[in-house]
Amino acid sequence: SFVSIMLSEATSLCGAFYRPGKGKLHRRGGSANGFFRLEGRKIAVKRPRVTKKGGGEAKLLSYSAGKSGDEVKKLIIEALAAGVSSREVGRLLPDSGRSSSTSASRLWAEEGLRRLDELRGRELSGEDFFCLMLDGVVLSEDLTALVALGITVDGRKMMLDFEIGSSENQEVCESLLNRLVRRGFEDPKERRLLVVLDGSVPLRKGVSRRFDNPVLQRCQIHKQRNIRGVLSKKHHSELAEMFKLLRSKSGAEHARDVLGEIDAFLSQKSSKAIKSLREAGEDLISLQTLGCPKELHSTLLNTNAIENSINNIRRKTRRVKRWRAETDQAERWTAYGMLEAERGFRRIKGHGKIKELLEKLKRSSPPPCS
Repeated sequence: SFVSIMLSEATSLCGAFYRPGKGKLHRRGGSANGFFRLEGRKIAVKRPRVTKKGGGEAKLLSYSAGKSGDEVKKLIIEALAAGVSSREVGRLLPDSGRSSSTSASRLWAEEGLRRLDELRGRELSGEDFFCLMLDGVVLSEDLTALVALGITVDGRKMMLDFEIGSSENQEVCESLLNRLVRRGFEDPKERRLLVVLDGSVPLRKGVSRRFDNPVLQRCQIHKQRNIRGVLSKKHHSELAEMFKLLRSKSGAEHARDVLGEIDAFLSQKSSKAIKSLREAGEDLISLQTLGCPKELHSTLLNTNAIENSINNIRRKTRRVKRWRAETDQAERWTAYGMLEAERGFRRIKGHGKIKELLEKLKRSSPPPCS
């Protein structure tokens, strides 16, 4: 809470209660009435007093920040993003009155809209992307976020955009891709675009219509998960080992050999499992057939970069009982979560090998004029 931050600052200056630190230049001086600002209102608070050993009162930086309102606003936003409900925010705002929940909710809505504008307001034409990842992430029974992530030729990951819908349908897909293109996401002229995606049929069709001859790589993690869902549990560990072996292979011959072994294994175990595997076809090993360096497999053979980012949102929204589809609630949460996840991004593993992959992606002929 705001009070806790002031107390921590006082402790750093003076030492612990009844155990003043040696060499400290400040002493505790009890407490005094004070206030902080929240949406223009003054809210009463007891502030710790700190005096200088030479005389006079020392100013607490945290208290000065609270008087301007900035620090308190930051605290509320961080608490709500961490999953604290607006009803519980009163614990962070002592003596704030009955309107604290409403004030916190309003601040969160404003911050979410600011993050949404920030995400969708970024110009993409200045970046050189070689890879586009698309994945549909379920937020609730009736809401799905179709998320787009780009990877640049120097290995940087960048959250691009998202679209909320009831499923990964054609309308949602086209809306997302059209907005990406309007914002400057371009189909590379000298090379084919690598697109990593799950098995959604509308998604595959939308990508193929929007970009010229892209390399479509199906997410191997998704496919393994789908097969496991229709396969007896006693075969799960063997399936996992075979997919692990598949991910380690580079080159068309080696990848096809392992894929054939998986096909032979599943054909004896489950008709649904073998149907699921064959549905993906060679899209499951497109990158390996192309000769992608092994160092890039852990990133480019799946959409985990998106899944891991959205999992952070899921953890923080686990207490949301009902997404209000008639509002922009889901958009605000998703935009905030995507930008927060992006703050922790690092260049992809094996980024030094991207130049080799770019050579494999070169076009044999220029794309047709649009």
